[in-house]
Amino acid sequence: MSAPRTVRCAAFAAAVGAVLLLGSGPARAADGAVGTRETVCAQDLFVRTEPVGAWMGTLYKGQTFLVESKQSGWAYGFAYGNINRRGWVQDGWFC
Repeated sequence: MSAPRTVRCAAFAAAVGAVLLLGSGPARAADGAVGTRETVCAQDLFVRTEPVGAWMGTLYKGQTFLVESKQSGWAYGFAYGNINRRGWVQDGWFC
């Protein structure tokens, strides 16, 4: 009777270890801070003319965006990289 209990305990310990290992991965994306040049964590982040507006370019992971103001889940500022102009991006995709 002790063998099945030992197997269950070992399986439980392995599951807990896997959860802890997965939880210690890379930092998650965060909101931008006004006045800060943030690094994009998303694979790609659309730059728009206004919140939910027309697409004007794409920032890619590792490129930067200077947050100048924020409004309802959106950040306005200067998109560096291949865009090099001001626009709006969805907030919450910065490292």
